[in-house]
Amino acid sequence: MGNHDVKHLHGIHVVHDGPQQAPPLVLIHGSGASSGSWSPVVPALAGQYHVIRVDLPGHGQSLPASSYDVPEQAGRLAVALDELGLRPVTVVGHSSGGYIATALAEQRPDLVGSLALISSGPSPDALLPQPIVLQVLIGPPLGPLLWPIRSDAMLRRGMIALCHRPVDIPDDLIAEARMIGYRTLRTALRRNTAYITERSLPKRLTALNVPVLVIFGAADPRWNPSSAHHYDAVPNARVQHLPDVGHLPMLEAPETTSELLLDFAATATRR
Repeated sequence: MGNHDVKHLHGIHVVHDGPQQAPPLVLIHGSGASSGSWSPVVPALAGQYHVIRVDLPGHGQSLPASSYDVPEQAGRLAVALDELGLRPVTVVGHSSGGYIATALAEQRPDLVGSLALISSGPSPDALLPQPIVLQVLIGPPLGPLLWPIRSDAMLRRGMIALCHRPVDIPDDLIAEARMIGYRTLRTALRRNTAYITERSLPKRLTALNVPVLVIFGAADPRWNPSSAHHYDAVPNARVQHLPDVGHLPMLEAPETTSELLLDFAATATRR
């Protein structure tokens, strides 16, 4: 299996990179993004792992779904991974992708061997006031009116607003973001909040017997960076703070992010 082997499994767009015989590493993007958000870290990861990137339902090139509840999204992903016949896997989730990853581990401990969460807010009270450009683009009353006419420049400003370091947003990531429907995004955001309102992520992780890596930008404008300390109470968890990094470590600090993931995956595999 070579680089960029692409297929659809049960409506989920899947991209494979790296050698098929290598240990599997699953990458799950956050709301409003796509598998393309991982592009800067894939070359380093695919040198040692079979990297599987997915587009969540209604995002990127995946089909919309009837429900965006976090456990149901995790269930759909489990079906796709079962078809690939890969286990145990190291699952990496960015932002709300970390919720899907956690729900997958809750449902399928036989499938998930270890978890890495990047910029995943632990509970609703950790959410910060969002950048103005995102409030305008996503929230009512202007969001539904602007969404159909949003420009590439506006989408790019929205992503840059989540960063602390200067970044170059790839054109393909902007193109994939344009495919997301307004209702899909708003629904997914609400269901994500419901998941961590019902039970915080640290409490959910504490109930799981898997190694956990938490990566948090020390200048994250979406989630209060100090909230990362809530993960300190999780057994088998390592919390890594990235100085001068915002909400998108894969784009802002790809080399550091890749190194942390490679070290974690290698350690978890030896357990």
